Amino acid sequence: MKKRVKKHLPNVITCFNLFSGCVGIVFAFQGDLITAAYALFLAAIFDFFDGFAARVLKSFSGIGKDLDSLADVLSFGFLPSAIMYELFLKSQQIENIGTYLSFIAFAIAVFSALRLAKFNTDTRQADIFIGLPTPANGILIASLPFIIEKYPQLNQYILNQYTLSALVVIMCALLVAELPLMSLKFKNRDPRNLYRYLLLLFAAILILFFKFAAVPIVIFIYISLSIVQFKIANNNIVSGPKKTS
Repeated sequence: MKKRVKKHLPNVITCFNLFSGCVGIVFAFQGDLITAAYALFLAAIFDFFDGFAARVLKSFSGIGKDLDSLADVLSFGFLPSAIMYELFLKSQQIENIGTYLSFIAFAIAVFSALRLAKFNTDTRQADIFIGLPTPANGILIASLPFIIEKYPQLNQYILNQYTLSALVVIMCALLVAELPLMSLKFKNRDPRNLYRYLLLLFAAILILFFKFAAVPIVIFIYISLSIVQFKIANNNIVSGPKKTS
């Protein structure tokens, strides 16, 4: 019995991720973007804990990996697309093409699927990410309804089809970019832990003061710290150890 629980617990948590994404999509298409965003955040929590449970229980399987990717396509691909699509509908329409331009939102789902397929076959991504992880991309998009609600003076800039289109293009590019980004897997005596602690510190402070509106800034800091980390690491590799006489 214990072996069966140990084997299937991570997959059960993944299923909760998938269920949260399904519920979020329903609320998104009903126009309740705040509840849809909460559903996405809940899916992200389940996504973290299914991997955590798999590592702690040492319960890895091909089915679990595939199930996780399928859940992520829906929760962090299609659900953010649905949220973005509704934002397009609420935005200032561009004459003649506004209605059709809204469908660009679903490019997020397409590029998320490409990102996850790439992740599953890319051996370089054992302890780093190449391209922005889909949960981070989804959380950023899900933060927009909260920013609009908390800072209504920004609506004229955010609820603008040019702004939203540019954001879609940028996020899709980041999903599949050959950009190495750090993972949050802490390891003993790993010098890279410094950057992970800095990220968590900045995130905690910003979220404490700005709540969900801090998410875009946190994502920017995450990308910036990753670039600095890998640039320093590459410089150390190129320079090599100093010779002593």
